[in-house]
Amino acid sequence: MVEVIPIETPTLGDRSYLVHDGNVAVVIDPQRDTDRITALADTAGARITHVAETHIHNDYVSGGLALSRQAGAAYLVNAADPVRFERTRVRDGEIIEISPHMRLHVLATPGHTFNHLSYALESAGSLGAVFTGGSLLFGSTGRPDLLGPDNTRPLAHAQYASAHRLARELPDTAQIYPTHGFGSFCAATQAQAAWSTIGREQQVNPVLTMAEHAYVDALLAGLDAYPTYYAHMGPVNLAGPGAADLTPPRPADPAEIRRRIDAGEWVVDLRNRIAFAAGFLPGSFSFSLDGSFASYLGWAMPWGTPLTLLGGTAEEVAQAQRELVRIGIDRPVAAASGGPQAWAAGQDLATIRLAKFGDLAAAMGSGGQESVLVLDVRRRLEWQDGHVAGAMHIPFSQLPGRVEEIPAGDVWIYCHTGYRAVVAASMLAAGGRRVISVDDDFANAEGAGLPILRSQPKELTR
Repeated sequence: MVEVIPIETPTLGDRSYLVHDGNVAVVIDPQRDTDRITALADTAGARITHVAETHIHNDYVSGGLALSRQAGAAYLVNAADPVRFERTRVRDGEIIEISPHMRLHVLATPGHTFNHLSYALESAGSLGAVFTGGSLLFGSTGRPDLLGPDNTRPLAHAQYASAHRLARELPDTAQIYPTHGFGSFCAATQAQAAWSTIGREQQVNPVLTMAEHAYVDALLAGLDAYPTYYAHMGPVNLAGPGAADLTPPRPADPAEIRRRIDAGEWVVDLRNRIAFAAGFLPGSFSFSLDGSFASYLGWAMPWGTPLTLLGGTAEEVAQAQRELVRIGIDRPVAAASGGPQAWAAGQDLATIRLAKFGDLAAAMGSGGQESVLVLDVRRRLEWQDGHVAGAMHIPFSQLPGRVEEIPAGDVWIYCHTGYRAVVAASMLAAGGRRVISVDDDFANAEGAGLPILRSQPKELTR
């Protein structure tokens, strides 16, 4: 019996897959920390003989090359991809024999990238599943704009054709196993389902229910910004990334932490935002481990900046390391655990006031709307979907380079849930600004009495 085991990386919104028959296994789109995968294979009693990539990834560093070398497995990569390492070249139409019980059918499905592949799994004489990478997702498709504006529209049309090829050539009962779509910025929109089949997607997925030009136009209109670190992932994956190094960083004492902050390096506090706001080392930034930690940190921090991690425990530092190696931030220069009193060694701690949207409404009501400086740090489409009237808009990832645009005075900062608001507040506080961070869900803003303006572009609908 063939078993498909999803390996979730929720902080990046991706899934890898271990597919085995109790004897041998193939791994699809492995993340960088491959110890999770080998542990599952060992538990299943299966030897990894093949590792397959659906595409050269733009949102994480692949563990495929390192895993294939560790396991002595064939590494399946599109023959057309200009990689700089030895691999097993695969092409559209080939059938890869994994074991007497399972075979992979290679299908060219360009759209997310030009050389994107999907792998249809044949077992017990039928095509019962397909690994679609960034092609056909649950209720969506992979975004087509990661290879530059000149390629975006052609790739969107290719994405449409690829989805229809899968629907045409695979049975309705075939299970779909995408890599993206669970919070990944590689997806055009996010998954609203936990599973799907080819037949179900033909009923609910816009790429299969809309006319081609309508789908493409709506898809392109709904694309928003994606993390800046994506620019570095493709080149790293083409070069052939090595194995992840998860050994602990060198410990830093308070004097070194202060020197690094004063030198303009990034010192990141991993504790939850409530604890951070109650007392933190002046000049440190809040990126708590809940939420999309690695994506948000990699998005905001200038690439290559020396990074020091501050965790409440050594385990928090280790967790952060594991998440960061997935996006190519391999070795923090230093780390410390314990708490802000230990890191400060006598320095005064800073604090940030946390508030609710009701507090913001009261402040705007008592002093007049124009007297309160409000900063919205969400992405463009979130802003268009609804924002506090009179708010200034600077996405949090752009904030380090745009601080001078913010007028003098106290700054009220909000986002969707409070995570990015504290990130932004810590950045402004490091520059000496007085900030109030709204630790609240944006869905509560209108009910709190705040005036909301909306200008939402067309979205993909059936």
